[in-house]
Amino acid sequence: MELELLPHVGVARFRLGMSVEEARDAVRDWGLFRTVSSDPVPGQIQLSNDESGLGVVLGFTSGALSGVELWRFTNEDADVRVVLDGLDAFRTPSEDLFEQLAERGHTIEENDPGFDGLPELKVILANESSYEYPMDEEGYLIYYDYVLVANRM
Repeated sequence: MELELLPHVGVARFRLGMSVEEARDAVRDWGLFRTVSSDPVPGQIQLSNDESGLGVVLGFTSGALSGVELWRFTNEDADVRVVLDGLDAFRTPSEDLFEQLAERGHTIEENDPGFDGLPELKVILANESSYEYPMDEEGYLIYYDYVLVANRM
């Protein structure tokens, strides 16, 4: 499964600005995710890909999709790629991804330790999970484990 992060547009089939019904139809038609929770008029819809453990939250403002959050898969052997500007956001070590995005001309701001923002893209990357993802020798997470693509920051 490949999910492309499309700044100012959305993630894969999920388009910023789409209605709740359009998002539900996309989930149903795509068939890759199970709906974990959703209210009749949701502020968010939580999705899960059970095979990989990848989590997705679709956030809505005034009935329109305003942000897509992804949490890194928990199955390290999963065939999952989350791609930003041709780079795998969840499999490229965060320090390398940070440098490669900067080399491509993207402005990156460290808002808090573990949270890096790309303001012109309206994307946030983070590696502050409590889940036991791979860590380096000093005990820091190697990869980003969260990404947000939004229509505003």
